[in-house]
Amino acid sequence: MPAPRILIIAGDLVEQDLDAIVNAANSDLVLGGGVAGAIRSRGGPTVQEECDAHGPVRVGEAALTGAGELPARHIIHAASMALGGRTTAESLRSSMDHVFRLAHEHGVRTIAIPAVGTGIAGFPMEECAVVMARSLTSALADGWEPAEVRFVLFGDGARRTFDISFRTAFGS
Repeated sequence: MPAPRILIIAGDLVEQDLDAIVNAANSDLVLGGGVAGAIRSRGGPTVQEECDAHGPVRVGEAALTGAGELPARHIIHAASMALGGRTTAESLRSSMDHVFRLAHEHGVRTIAIPAVGTGIAGFPMEECAVVMARSLTSALADGWEPAEVRFVLFGDGARRTFDISFRTAFGS
C-alpha cells in the first residue's frame, strides 16, 4: 500500500468533501464555538442530536457521528478538553489516537483535521503540530492505511507552523 498523501493547507474545514472531518470537541460533545460552532451552523441540528445521543465521552477519547448537511460523510469528535477547560499534550495525544483508531475501524480513507485544541482550549500551535504528527505516525505504524490526511488550518501562520513540524517529523 502506498504511503498516504499528507496535505497541510489553509482553508475551511466544513467545506472538505472527504470521508470524515475531525471536530475539536469537548468531552460533553456540545458543539459550542470555534470549529465546533462552524460544524453546528453548517451541519445542521442532526449533528448535535447525534452527539447528544452518543452522550459524553472521557477527555482524551473520540466519538464518530454523521456529518449532517456537511459534504463529509462522518465527523470524528476529538475530545481534547472538558467543556470550558483546556487542552493538554496528553489529552490531545490520547484524543487523536482515538480519532485515528475510529478512522481505521470505520474504513475512513480520507480525513480532514483542524489544529485541535489551539483555539478556545488554548493549546500552543507548534506543540499541537508535533503531537499530531506523532499520533499520525503511530496510527500508520499500527496499520491504518488512509489515502489522504489533510490538515486544514485557519490561516497561513498555522499552515506554516504545521508544515515545518511535519517536515521534521516525516523527514521530508
